[in-house]
Order: sequence, then structure tokens, then C-alpha cells
Amino acid sequence: MDLSIVISLYNEEESIPELLSWIERALASQKLAYEIILVDDGSTDNSWEVIKRESSQYRTISAIRFSRNYGKSPALFIGFEAAEGDVVVTMDADLQDNPEEIPELYEMIANQGYDLVSGWKKRRKDNKLAKNLPSKIYNRVARRVTGLKLHDMNCGLKAYRKEVIKNIEVYGEMHRYIPYLAKIAGFRNIGEKVVKHQARKFGKSKFGMDRFVNGFLDLITLWFLSKFGKRPMHFFGTFGTLTFFFGFVTAVYLVADKLISQASGLKFRQVTDQPLFYISLVALIIGMQLFLAGFLGELVSRNSSERNNYKIKERLN
Repeated sequence: MDLSIVISLYNEEESIPELLSWIERALASQKLAYEIILVDDGSTDNSWEVIKRESSQYRTISAIRFSRNYGKSPALFIGFEAAEGDVVVTMDADLQDNPEEIPELYEMIANQGYDLVSGWKKRRKDNKLAKNLPSKIYNRVARRVTGLKLHDMNCGLKAYRKEVIKNIEVYGEMHRYIPYLAKIAGFRNIGEKVVKHQARKFGKSKFGMDRFVNGFLDLITLWFLSKFGKRPMHFFGTFGTLTFFFGFVTAVYLVADKLISQASGLKFRQVTDQPLFYISLVALIIGMQLFLAGFLGELVSRNSSERNNYKIKERLN
């Protein structure tokens, strides 16, 4: 199988027939063996009935239906498990991703050596204030944190080498960061392609400020787990040690200052009368708690079934 096209959808009954026809036309001149995997994420409209009807017309279609709405990441995860193509392309079902980009994306993966190519909707057809501005802020922060020079990390139109999608786990809402997940897994040849963005034809956008905020939280989580997931003591232990050291030095200074003043016959304040004493006490307690958190994290990590799960690229002999 040359190509798998994975499409997650939710309440897109009007878009599905046009999308499938568009994909068929876009690939008609390409000598590719391909499949289209539709994952219905618990649609409440007639999307599944439309899929069943269209599957009788297109032999390339296979479909999976969730019992309820789980989200885009679970839908992609199941789609990736089912994909058999050497190259896998993901796209949304709302007709905003242009299927005519698929041949070029396939070419970049199959013949130009890329592991992953992310689309860049340079000229967006969305609301500038409600969606475009938050997207630009989000992508600028994501570039800084991940080190990937991508302008549109959350673009649904992407192409992957098969080895990439078989070696990453997309969960929660982490579909936004598939390029970063690929980088963490050791796939470094990640590129970008300017793609056409279509205005939404049916329905309404499912983007909201909750997704915008959750996106930043997911980014922080992913960054932290990639850096310290297997060595939590390096994070908690470092901050715990520094905090404890600050509290200890401050406490010693206060006691020493009192003793020196007392021995010299100078006026002095009781250690417990000074606000700095309570700051040092809190620092000592927090430092110990951070250190213990790192220690507990190491115990959990050591007993995890994933502690020795490493991605092997190839073997010889």
C-alpha cells in the first residue's frame, strides 16, 4: 500500500460526499495504491449513514465509528493503528484542507527523505481576531518551546512516513503536537509546505478559547515529560536543593547574627520575631517537599513498564 489518508470527523454529513469526490479526482492521475480511513468520532448527525452510503461507491474506503465523542487525538490514534500505507496523510473533513496537496506531500515523504511534512496555511480564511491571532500567538510560543521552525503546527493537513505514526502515541489533545512527538521519538527530518486553505463551506468551527488555553497547557506538559519524564529527580531535586539551601543559609545567618550581637553586647531581635526567619522556614519545608516529590517520581519511573521502552531505528545482523 503506497498511501493511507486518515480523516477524523465529527458531524460532517454535508462535507463527506464532496470531500471523497475531491480526493478521488486529486489522485486520479497518480499511480498510487491508496486507502481512505474515516474515523467517525461519535457524530450525532447522519455522518455514519453517509459514510456507509459512500463506501458502496468508493472501494478505497474503510471506516471506524466511535460510540461517543472522544476527541481528535483518539480518532487519529485509531486511524494510525489501521493505516497500512508507506506514507500516511491526515486531513480534516470540513473541506478546509485541499486534497490537491496530497500528491506533493506524498512526493516529499516518499522521494525527498522527509519523515514528516506539516502544512502551513499561510493565507487563512478564518476570522482574524477570533482564530488567526490566537493561532499566531500559539505557534510562536510552540516554536520557542519545541525548537521546531513550523509556522502552523496545528494544521490538520500533514504527511508522515509510516514509521513515524507507528512509533508515537497520540493521546488526550496531543494531536496539536504530533511534529514534536515525532521529534521526541527521534525523527528529525521534519519539513513544512505552504498549502491552500479553504473557507468553511458547511457547519461551524469547533475551535474555542478553551482549546486555545488547553493547547498551551498540553505544550507545557509535553515539554516537561520529554525533558524530565524519565528523570524527575533532576527537576524536583534541583529546585528542592536550591530552595532548601536558601532556607538553611538564611536560618544560619539569623542565628549567627543574634549570637554575635549578643556576645558583643549589642541590641538584637529574637530570631522568631523576624519575618525572614519564617521565610527561611517555609523555604526549608518546600525544599524538602520538592526533593521528596522527585524521589517519589523516581520510584514511579523505576517501576514503570515503559522505563526501558526505546525506539530502535534499525538493526544489523
